[in-house]
Amino acid sequence: MNQSMSRNQRPARKWLGILALMFAFLLGGSQLAASAATPAPGGGDISTTFIISGKIVDCGVGIAGIKLHVTGPGTDAQLVTDKKGFWTIQVPTTTQYLKDKFTVSLDKTSLPKGRLLKGNAERTVVFNMVNSASTSFKFVPITCTNAGGQTKPSESENSFLLALFNGINLGLVLAMAAIGLSLIYGTTGLSNFAHGEMVSVGALSTWFFNKVLGMDLIFAALIAIAIVTVFGYGQDALIWRPLRKKRIGLTQMMIVSIGLSMVVRYFLQLLFGGDTKVLTQGATWSIAGISMPALNVICAGLSVLVLVGYTLFLTKTRIGKATRAVSDNSALAASTGIDVERIIRIVWIIAAVLTGISGVFFGLYQQASWDTGFFNLLLIFAAVTLGGLGTSAGAAVGAMIIGLLVELSTLFIPADLKIAAALVVLILVLLVKPDGVLGKKQRIG
Repeated sequence: MNQSMSRNQRPARKWLGILALMFAFLLGGSQLAASAATPAPGGGDISTTFIISGKIVDCGVGIAGIKLHVTGPGTDAQLVTDKKGFWTIQVPTTTQYLKDKFTVSLDKTSLPKGRLLKGNAERTVVFNMVNSASTSFKFVPITCTNAGGQTKPSESENSFLLALFNGINLGLVLAMAAIGLSLIYGTTGLSNFAHGEMVSVGALSTWFFNKVLGMDLIFAALIAIAIVTVFGYGQDALIWRPLRKKRIGLTQMMIVSIGLSMVVRYFLQLLFGGDTKVLTQGATWSIAGISMPALNVICAGLSVLVLVGYTLFLTKTRIGKATRAVSDNSALAASTGIDVERIIRIVWIIAAVLTGISGVFFGLYQQASWDTGFFNLLLIFAAVTLGGLGTSAGAAVGAMIIGLLVELSTLFIPADLKIAAALVVLILVLLVKPDGVLGKKQRIG
């Protein structure tokens, strides 16, 4: 019996040592981050570059020669749109997020003859935790005639399409974190409030390896995902598995997860500070007449590939089918010879990988901060609840719904209330269908 206990203790000691080394490494790294000098303006570090841009189109064609006047802290510049209707300006590197306001004024005398603006000729721009911002001016709709003599309504940059893309992108990033949370809940019944901190570790680790150590973004992201995977597996090995063996109730375990969340969150603040870490900015692509960061498009594509790969794993592999069996009924799965504890360990690894990827993408999408995961945790839980508790497909569907609601609601209400709008819809849906969108009968994981 003593030998058996000794064997059971070895994995826990091993993972405790790995976690200790990891946190020691991060602690040393935070000292490097604190002492790293801020890159000089113009020194090539794109994280210190703030860009305001836009495109003015009429009947689907960019308008050249439109005059604009941009003013703000340390900025007073006259601009003219190029032959494709684009304009861009770089503002001071000392610009502060959410505080400094810039005004973009359009000279109506430079508009094509007979064309009128819809709304006023001024726009206010504030940088919302990212280093690029855009604004658009719309024209009063008219009937346009193309080269073939066909008519169609005039168009400017479509704010609906922009919000739609942002909603899809947010939904895809949320989906991976939500599936990770749903997997853990489905196999163990645990509502893990420390799940958000796994997202934060992924975002901050990517920033550390990319911006502080100067690693390529891809390698930095892979290392960050590995760290989150170790962190997630370590949670189960050191905390949740021992508590399950002692038959601790799910309510008590949930309270422990809340405490763990607070400890890790404020430990991250101690390591990295309370400021927002700008991971990277990149080129802006124009797709379907709207401008969007190239990184967001790439992350959306990668998210789709990851979700497709996970779906194939869950439905086509033996481990995936065993995971579904444990999620449906762990006691029945055990009676058929499935090693439930082994499946749970595998689930924690898969959930941590998915959450690590989500953390990297959240860092690129919203920038990295000590409370990135905590800020998005409510949306992650909302996605899982809306789709159906313990269902992987439901978590993905719920995440897409939440992402679209959050971004599309900004077309009608102030951006500060967009999360509240999503939660109101969540409540309304659950009043009609308490089991969530998919419900238990249709779940696949």
